[in-house]
Amino acid sequence: MEANDKYEGLAADQEMPLEQGAEQKESESLQQELANLKKERDSVHDQLLRKQAEFDNYRKRVDREKSEFMQFASSDLMKELLNTLDSFDLALRNAAGERGGNANTLRGFELIYKQLQDTMARFGLKAIEAKGQKFDPNFHQAVSTQASNAVEENTVIEEMRKGYTMHGRLLRPAMVSVSVKDGQPRS
Repeated sequence: MEANDKYEGLAADQEMPLEQGAEQKESESLQQELANLKKERDSVHDQLLRKQAEFDNYRKRVDREKSEFMQFASSDLMKELLNTLDSFDLALRNAAGERGGNANTLRGFELIYKQLQDTMARFGLKAIEAKGQKFDPNFHQAVSTQASNAVEENTVIEEMRKGYTMHGRLLRPAMVSVSVKDGQPRS
């Protein structure tokens, strides 16, 4: 029996290196799998961060577009009201030029006109100051020219219709008459 024990001991000694090699291979395999899982985790984490940034940018863009829409949604209404404002302005100028007109009635209309302008200004409407300014085709529409040596060339002499901006954007250009040097042809 001792001989059998001796052979079994030898066999067990020979199996040990085989088991150690298998364990080492298995350990390396697990380490490789762990490294692959870490890479995959890092990749998924990177994708998550990118998606979060994309969503944040999307949300900001939508908020900005919504704000711009709200800001300029009333521009069509304002354009329509400008015609009424022009008529009101013309009526006030004509009434002020008439003699024998009721001063209190005229003053009342002027107050209503001012109130209407103030209300529209609260919604972003701003009149373009044209008279005496240098002609700017971005804000002025020249409908005539007048020869004059009294003012510098390309200066707005007369404003026929007010121009307006809404929140900094041109809503309607001012219709103006522009000065030219005396001796140049008039349109």
